[in-house]
Amino acid sequence: MAITQLPPLSLYIHVPWCVKKCPYCDFNSHAVKNDIPEEAYIERLLFDLEQEIPKVWGRQLISIFIGGGTPSLLSPKGYERLLSGIRSLLPFLSDIEITMEANPGTVEASKFAGFVEAGINRLSIGVQSFNDEHLKSLGRIHSSFEAQRAFQIAREAGFDNINLDLMYALPKQSLTESQDDLIRAIDLGPEHLSWYQLTLEPNTLFYHEPPPIPDDEIAEDIAEAGLELLNAHRYQRYEVSAYSLNGTNPSIHNLNYWQFGDYLGIGAGAHGKITRADEQTISRTSKRRSPKDYLNKSIDLVDNTRLIPAQELPLEFMMNALRLKKGVPRELFFNSTGILIEQISSQIKKACNGGLLQDDGAQLTPTEQGYRFLNQLLEHFMPENFPQLGSEQKINIKSVD
Repeated sequence: MAITQLPPLSLYIHVPWCVKKCPYCDFNSHAVKNDIPEEAYIERLLFDLEQEIPKVWGRQLISIFIGGGTPSLLSPKGYERLLSGIRSLLPFLSDIEITMEANPGTVEASKFAGFVEAGINRLSIGVQSFNDEHLKSLGRIHSSFEAQRAFQIAREAGFDNINLDLMYALPKQSLTESQDDLIRAIDLGPEHLSWYQLTLEPNTLFYHEPPPIPDDEIAEDIAEAGLELLNAHRYQRYEVSAYSLNGTNPSIHNLNYWQFGDYLGIGAGAHGKITRADEQTISRTSKRRSPKDYLNKSIDLVDNTRLIPAQELPLEFMMNALRLKKGVPRELFFNSTGILIEQISSQIKKACNGGLLQDDGAQLTPTEQGYRFLNQLLEHFMPENFPQLGSEQKINIKSVD
């Protein structure tokens, strides 16, 4: 078994601060109590990346994603320094995609032109809804007007690749209200839309104090009507919750995740996945979640590193790849995991016989039923189904010059 080439490499940067913690949010985010220690945090981020460099010698970045929290709370000058520092440590693809998440608030929007000058070329605005009552129920601090104005400011600042984040099945939301959210987003003309269902995640206020969200039947009606509306306005679905206008502006960074590419993770609570040719391993790493601990120079930045056993690689690969509407080439499985696809062929056949997967000999593609019941499809690739692969944590990887 051998991986014939290392996968593309991305960088994820986590900024853990926000103005207010939303009741549905399960990300590593912390409400700002005092001033953000921007200078110290950027210094720590660059030190964090320096420690990661030996894992990725000779590789270039195809994308950078700055998430949070609310990354737009930091200054344009801070990002200019950060990106300059990153470029000095790792080569960039000539047309690298650099995305930053932003809140639609007036203060953050006033910085958009500065972010463009710093080198950020893609913006993801967390709108969630254009209905003021629903925004209030979600704990959001911006208004519908501010959301629309933020988009206009981003365009005027020079962003020509913008994603809008929207949720549906919100507390007391009707089908008509959900459609209105989508229509207002579509009318703005973003290059990309992320449209996903509100879920009550553990460790959130909504989980412990559930709001009156639509039942499953209404949520399904909302989803089907939304898909029709998006398709009618040329927003093509290429992943479970991702839509690109005319199919021309998919998120390069997220595609790398879904195709089992590699990514470094720096920042408080950031996660990374790296394939090592020298050590013959694929590993996942997480950093200290607490901003205080992350900034403490006497504490190791790494919280946990785990080598992925061979038995788990089929699920690790499929749980990402099968989120893609068009699926993935069969050969990508071997290239990414070092495991011959013939070794999991019995489970592929069972998934096909169950009407959840299509295999034409070149491409693995979830059927409509498989896409709708993705968890059921993924059950075919659970580790216990592959005892023949063993629990070895090392695989035979070949690096290609």
